[in-house]
Amino acid sequence: MTDHGDDELSSRTRSPDGEGRAPEERSLLHQSLAVRELIDTEVSYLHVLQLCASDIRSHLQQLPQGDLDVLFSNIDDIIKVNSKLLHDLQETAAREEEQVQLIGNLFLEFQEELEQVYKVYCASYEQALLLVETYQKEPRLQGEIQDTIEAVLPQAGPSGLSFLLVIPLQRITKYPLLLQKILENTLPDASAYPVLQRATSALQDVVTNINEYKRRKEVASKYTKVEHLSLRERLARINMHTLSKKTTRLSQLLKQEAGLVPRTEDKEFDDLEESFHWVSLCVTELKSNVAAYLDNLEAFLRFRPQEYDLDIPGGPVVQYCYLARDLQLQAFPEFKQRLEALVWQPLCSLAKALAGPQNLIKKRLDKLLDFERVEEKLLEVGSMTYEEEAAWHMYEALNSLLVAELPQFKQLAVRWLGQILCTFVTLQRDLAKQVLQRAEGSLAQLPHHHISDPAFRKLVEDALGQTGHQLHSIQENFEKVLSSPTTQPLLPGAERQVQALLSRYGPGKLYQVTSNISGAGTLDLTLPRGHIVALLQDKDTKGNSSRWLVDTGGTWDFMGTSPPFGKTVQQEPVGKHGHSCGQGSKSKMGMNT
Repeated sequence: MTDHGDDELSSRTRSPDGEGRAPEERSLLHQSLAVRELIDTEVSYLHVLQLCASDIRSHLQQLPQGDLDVLFSNIDDIIKVNSKLLHDLQETAAREEEQVQLIGNLFLEFQEELEQVYKVYCASYEQALLLVETYQKEPRLQGEIQDTIEAVLPQAGPSGLSFLLVIPLQRITKYPLLLQKILENTLPDASAYPVLQRATSALQDVVTNINEYKRRKEVASKYTKVEHLSLRERLARINMHTLSKKTTRLSQLLKQEAGLVPRTEDKEFDDLEESFHWVSLCVTELKSNVAAYLDNLEAFLRFRPQEYDLDIPGGPVVQYCYLARDLQLQAFPEFKQRLEALVWQPLCSLAKALAGPQNLIKKRLDKLLDFERVEEKLLEVGSMTYEEEAAWHMYEALNSLLVAELPQFKQLAVRWLGQILCTFVTLQRDLAKQVLQRAEGSLAQLPHHHISDPAFRKLVEDALGQTGHQLHSIQENFEKVLSSPTTQPLLPGAERQVQALLSRYGPGKLYQVTSNISGAGTLDLTLPRGHIVALLQDKDTKGNSSRWLVDTGGTWDFMGTSPPFGKTVQQEPVGKHGHSCGQGSKSKMGMNT
């Protein structure tokens, strides 16, 4: 009986159903182990990230904040995304029969978030490694960093920072492998199989996209650096390879201009470039205007009429001096300081940030010429060299990067610019409000504070007109009582000019400038005191007698004069060292015969 039972059990085990069930159970076991590995390693990974973000970063305060930002990059964003991922992964354990399918759907759901946060970290990884290399050159600093890391994470070993920085890169590249392992132990006819296939392919695409983004960023960082080189340094960089490239590009450009070869049209990029160019122009113009505004404000602050002794014992002028002194000491300097900190400095930072994309756009044009030349050769020959292939891929990388990121950068720049303008308006309003508050006490003591604005403007205009009329009357009185202006000494070296004018026009036409004359218009002469001129016509083409047509000894043009001042005087001709201009000449204000 016993032997018969053993034979029956043995035959049942060797039956077709039994043989199929054993590998299936083995696959399910391996699948379960792969799922457990995914979740367990995610727990360990997230724990290390949290230690880096909290304990290690907080204990590396001897490093500059800028270095910490580069080293740990967006690790907080990674922790946030992976914490949600781990939470959802752990929840799938409650539904064991559907767990594998749920994991596949979960990674499809997190695909975009994982790509966004990890591509930022990977793009800054090379820069972080450069910082690590600089720390290694300083033994004391390197020792402090190593002690801090070993106290928190002993498993980091001598690698220290390098070990920590590479962990996120290793994790994102491991997700496709972990999913592939689960997929390999899933039956092809299982409902979870196609979902796992899509998830594995999606995570492979994420890794590929991150690598491509990292490559584009490396290309961009190479060309966005603004270098200020001297002429000697620029000449030192010239070599045969550089000359060959520039000559080839120039040849390609000339052929396009001549219509011998077609030009690549890219309307999408052209529209992006034009809109970005307008933003750059707006920033440049605003920066120029704000610089001029600050210069004028500085000149205004240097002018302090309230500090002069006006010999006025009291009244509105004294109140104005008190108010002006108060504003000059506090309100205006504070406004200038805020303007520089909140408007000027951000505006300079924005202009500096625009320089990188502008360099990339210029470099794209060079790479486009290389691309077009290679494309032309490829159509003719059907092949290209390794260097030409590199030029081809370089253009594609630059163009893709600009098309993808220039709209976002332009949008950010416009928002930044708008914020600067809003800040400028707010500062102006704050200043006006502050001045009005400080002036309230003084306004009540002014004689005309109760009248309306239009009436006050008319009052000021009438007062200014009356004062101007009084000044004009004083000028006329001076003209009546003052004697004719005396003859001025000749300018050094003017004897030859005077002799030439005297021989050409005679003594009756010669006049001497007795005070400096500044041209009122673009065609009017500007002459120094003592200059000799010959009168050609005592009025201009419109009959205006206040502008004379004169010859200065080589130039014919109009000059402004004052109304007649004296009467005809008689003078002797100019000698070699004399100052007389002749006889029968008229005397005019600002000029003398």
